[in-house]
Amino acid sequence: MTEEKNPEVLAPEVEAAEIEETAPSVNYSEKSLAELADLFMELAKNPDRMKMNKEAEAIKSAFYKSLAKEKAAAGIAVPEEGVSEPLDSGEAVNADVAESPAASEAEQAANEETVSENPFAEIERGFKALYNAYRKERAEYNREQEKEREHNLELKEAVIKDLKALLEKQEDVNRTFPEFREIQSRWRAIGPVPVQSFRDLNDTYQLYVEQFYDMVKINRELRDLDFKKNLEVKTVFCEQAEKLAESENIVEAFKELQKLHEQWKEYGPVAKEFRESIWDRFKAATSLINKKYQAYFEGLKEQHEENLAAKTRLCEQVEEIASKENISAPEWNVLSKQIEDIQKEWKTIGFATKKENQKIYDRFRAACDKFFGRKREFYAGYKENINANLEKKIALCEEAEALKGSTDWKKTASKLIELQKQWKEIGAVPRKKSEQLWKRFRAACDEFFNERDKNVKPENDFYGNLKAKQRLVEEIKAYELVSDEDADTEAMNSFMQRWQEIGFVPFKEKDEIARKYKDALNEKFGSLASKSRKGRYAKAPKNEKERLVQKYLKKEQDITTYENNIGFFAMSKNSEPLIKQMQERIDQAKKELLELEEQIRALDSASSGEEQF
Repeated sequence: MTEEKNPEVLAPEVEAAEIEETAPSVNYSEKSLAELADLFMELAKNPDRMKMNKEAEAIKSAFYKSLAKEKAAAGIAVPEEGVSEPLDSGEAVNADVAESPAASEAEQAANEETVSENPFAEIERGFKALYNAYRKERAEYNREQEKEREHNLELKEAVIKDLKALLEKQEDVNRTFPEFREIQSRWRAIGPVPVQSFRDLNDTYQLYVEQFYDMVKINRELRDLDFKKNLEVKTVFCEQAEKLAESENIVEAFKELQKLHEQWKEYGPVAKEFRESIWDRFKAATSLINKKYQAYFEGLKEQHEENLAAKTRLCEQVEEIASKENISAPEWNVLSKQIEDIQKEWKTIGFATKKENQKIYDRFRAACDKFFGRKREFYAGYKENINANLEKKIALCEEAEALKGSTDWKKTASKLIELQKQWKEIGAVPRKKSEQLWKRFRAACDEFFNERDKNVKPENDFYGNLKAKQRLVEEIKAYELVSDEDADTEAMNSFMQRWQEIGFVPFKEKDEIARKYKDALNEKFGSLASKSRKGRYAKAPKNEKERLVQKYLKKEQDITTYENNIGFFAMSKNSEPLIKQMQERIDQAKKELLELEEQIRALDSASSGEEQF
């Protein structure tokens, strides 16, 4: 027959296998152990569970991979060969025996000890029991199916034997044709046979059917009636195939097409003048569905590759974030939000290629785990650190409160200033305690310094000195240049001399008034100020105080230079080491400025206390 000699148009065995091997629609790798166990329990109750072996194996694989990761995360040792797989049916039987009421008390105690040490043992046992029961049932189901196919094979071989015998009889048509009909009915009523026997068996049957029609001289009316009936049925098959070719669900259409092909083969030939045309019509619809099916999977493959590329980019982003060093507490929160946004984006992307899907997910999960693992480690140490800082600052508060009533102004002021320096060097404390603790410490210091200021000597009027320096800054701003460098230099030197003659100001105002003074001097006198400072302090100092002041001003110039250098470095690439070096020099210079200031103040007023910060 023409229609049976074109197997290359459609290979049902191959195509059916491709459909069967299609990945499950659910991504089980993202499910928890409990969810996977529930899914398997639902599958085991499904009436079609014997046809859901792919889903069962996918759930099992995901369960044991997740179990291994959960055990590793909980610090439970996992054997090198991985988590144990479920027992086969024989092992399951033995296990049932071992766990029967007849088991020894020692074995029961050992089992209880195992459960207490391994929190995952019960869920693993439960899953094994479900899986082994399913596998045992499926093995029995497969054995019954195979036995039924073998039995069907015997039945169809018997039908072919009867058909062959019918051909050899060459008896009267009126007697042989009913027998032929009965043989056809028997053939169609028999179920599937082993796949390796299907093609040869079917070809033999069709050959004998054709021989029957061609060789046996049957009544033409009966034969034409049979041809007509076959043509009508096969025309319906063509219409159904053409309708399937228009379906949007090409995968489902392809599956239905396989069923039509099987039914097509069950019917005999049509009249010779229609054999070619009816087969060509059916073949055309089949070809169209095959092309759409192939295009669908090619498009699916392309989409999977695009998804893989998109997920690879997300992996790289998370890996870069997870590898960052020297992350502060606020930065951890910002980076966590970035990771969460990336995870949301990940969920919007479909499956990658079947070969790479699990690998790319494992890579993404590993990068996320690395980040959040480092974050947990940071906050574990951070919590210990801020609690230690809290204890240190509470101790400083208690020490400051013990000193706040002292009237030994100089010694106590020095001690409190030292406590203030220690306070600044101590790191962060819990946010809820920070403000409250600072107010407590500041209140103790303020109480002492306010009382000291009430008893300050006239020559140490810090706030009066602050007002004097503020007035001097305003005078500098109001000064009108006379276009005579010598005169302007003399005026500038006069301002600088008066500034030096004014005593100390409150410590907390020192930096601000000094900045205003420098800004006013530079704005008014420009390069003259720089020349004057260099010339003035290039001379040998007259006394210890002048030497310290000269050194102090030199340190200030160094800090300005370092800060300018940082500005230049920031505009170039790979400048982080240089910037770090400059910042270290600035910090060291500022520390030395504080020491010089204390020395100058000690020389200036041996009898008075230090300023309040």
